[in-house]
Amino acid sequence: MFSTKNLSGDLFGGLTAAIVALPLALAFGVQSGMGAIAGLYGAIALGIFATFFGGTSTQISGPTGPMAVVSAAIIAGEIQIYGSLDAAIGTIVATFVLAGLFQVLMGVLKIGQYIRYMPYPVISGFMSGIGGIIIIMQIFPLFGLVSPKGILDIMSSLPLILNQFNTQAFVLALATIAIIYLFPRLSKKVPSTLVALVSLSVFAFLMKLDIPIIGTIPTGIPEIKFEALTQLDWHHPMVMVIPAITLAALGAIDSLLTSVVADNMTKTQHKSNQELIGQGIGNSIAGLFGGLPGAGATMRTVVNINAGGKTKLSGITHGVILIIILFGAGEYARLIPLPVLAGILITVGLGIIDYKGLKHIKEVPKADAIVMLIVLILTVFVDLLQAVAVGMVLASILFMKQMSDNAEAKSQVNSLDEFHTIIPNSPEEKALLDEIRSQVYIQDFDGPIFFGFISHFKKMIRELPEVSVVIFRMYNVPNIDQSGMYALEDAMLELEKRNITVMITGIQTQPEDMLRNIKLIPNLVPKHHLFNDLNDAIDVLKAHKESLKSTSSKKVIHDILWKS
Repeated sequence: MFSTKNLSGDLFGGLTAAIVALPLALAFGVQSGMGAIAGLYGAIALGIFATFFGGTSTQISGPTGPMAVVSAAIIAGEIQIYGSLDAAIGTIVATFVLAGLFQVLMGVLKIGQYIRYMPYPVISGFMSGIGGIIIIMQIFPLFGLVSPKGILDIMSSLPLILNQFNTQAFVLALATIAIIYLFPRLSKKVPSTLVALVSLSVFAFLMKLDIPIIGTIPTGIPEIKFEALTQLDWHHPMVMVIPAITLAALGAIDSLLTSVVADNMTKTQHKSNQELIGQGIGNSIAGLFGGLPGAGATMRTVVNINAGGKTKLSGITHGVILIIILFGAGEYARLIPLPVLAGILITVGLGIIDYKGLKHIKEVPKADAIVMLIVLILTVFVDLLQAVAVGMVLASILFMKQMSDNAEAKSQVNSLDEFHTIIPNSPEEKALLDEIRSQVYIQDFDGPIFFGFISHFKKMIRELPEVSVVIFRMYNVPNIDQSGMYALEDAMLELEKRNITVMITGIQTQPEDMLRNIKLIPNLVPKHHLFNDLNDAIDVLKAHKESLKSTSSKKVIHDILWKS
């Protein structure tokens, strides 16, 4: 939606996002093999059209790490088939345009709503694999050398660096990484990537360093690649179709995950299918101008929101500012050293890796850990789409086995004492609600908390009424997977920020072990807030009934209950 009520916030958010986007767009363009300008064209087209037609008001779209990696692989493959970039450009452009059209089709068919069923281990392994690819592909540029195209080729060629590397380039790349990580300690008002890009480019120019640079960058309005499209080889359509499907699927996942991040920050709800339509239109237009395809960019979206962006005007502003840069800064951008871009991309790769998932790999169920590692390895050394497909199949099979085991275990319960339940409208619960109805909210869980339940769970937390105490009744929760574990953690962190006390009743062994492994218990839920049944929790609340009734301060109530 558009509104002038937040005009200054949207303009400043768009400006800040554009400043962050510029060095990344140039770096991704160089990495792709189509040149820095391709990244800038992609950022402009997606920044304007994906925003205008999309379903997430604060989303900033453009070339991203995952999309750049896949695009680079597609471009390298087409060049290998046709012999040169000029000969392959028609097929490359058609692939990018087709990917956008596939995304539009996904939105029209309402496929976006199914992305939420992507399990966390698959996403974790995939993102860590993408981060690894980006880092590996920058090893040779880090030393001022031209990189082999494939991951295995890079790994096998590493010994060549010892006799050929450029010391000046290596020092410049290390300086880039250092500035990106250290400058925020001095100031966070200016993006550290921009500081590194500008300062080290000027330094390299003034010192006349012998290092590779971007080179000529076209300026002005780009031409539509109609002529290139006339050179298509229609005898082999699958050369375009399969890569286009890969890009479309990856772009959809990448964008909608960023949309979820934006929702969590703004307390809004994006429109998944509309977002896919917007991304598809943006990618199709970017492809027609020879631009790099992209998706919703998490870091740029976060920067936009933190800078004050609230409506689509912020994303469009980001695209317009990049157009202004395109017209006026091409002469200077050509002097940017490639080792500086390599340093920027290495930090991007490090930022994409899911350290949280890797850190807890010993604590999560073995099945989740195995899926994550398989997806990671396949992503790096085989193929990104195949990695996701294999991960989804494995996760589904393991989940079905888990549910079957739980059903079998339940069928063996013979004693009512072993299968303890309390009906929701018990006298104790009714008495409590009658006395302090406005202060307490009781949430029942029935069945496992797993990746397919997370969307509903997050919606429940967003719609939680203004209360002081939340009781999670977990008698019927036999199992929590990694996605559910992190969803509970995020929910409890959000409740803690709002000074809402969390109590848990009837938690079973596996869920409790999972929450203890990541220190959720006792850091967010103290041990004395775990109860065998609802009656025990009610007794504690009754003991503090007068406090609950006499004050509206959630912090006061939280402090009282935390100490009790």
